[in-house]
Amino acid sequence: MASAKILEQKQAVIDEIKERASNAKTIVLFDYRGITDSEAKELRIKLRESNSDYKVYKNTLMARAFNDLGIDLNESLNGPSAFAYGDDQIAPIKTLSEFAKNHPALVLKVGIVDGEKADQAKLAEYATIPSREGLLTMLAGGMIGIARDLSICLDLYSQQKEEN
Repeated sequence: MASAKILEQKQAVIDEIKERASNAKTIVLFDYRGITDSEAKELRIKLRESNSDYKVYKNTLMARAFNDLGIDLNESLNGPSAFAYGDDQIAPIKTLSEFAKNHPALVLKVGIVDGEKADQAKLAEYATIPSREGLLTMLAGGMIGIARDLSICLDLYSQQKEEN
């Protein structure tokens, strides 16, 4: 039987996982076997640029924390798993997917986006969505196009009235 001190340490880690999972809008579990230390550092830097991060915990502790939160990820917690989380729904998924393109050793397993479970196919679909800034740029471009078309129309109408 484990000592009280060890159980206390394990409970602290479980509480940490639960806190990070509760505060995050997106959680992604991924297999990191085969990536080097320098690649892991590069991944961490890229995730931090998108206000995300990752941490490696023991699968048993992650399973207990997720079960306490009512999230069933037990079938995905076989083999080494890292736990990525972020405040943006799409940013951690996009960052991990982009990194995985150049580093095939990294494999996305499963995710939780806004409380809903997302398998590998759904994560790949989310990765194709433009970033928030990209979507806002597209919206602004569309609005500018409408204003431009309206100004051209009004100019043509005023020229037509001047001719009459």
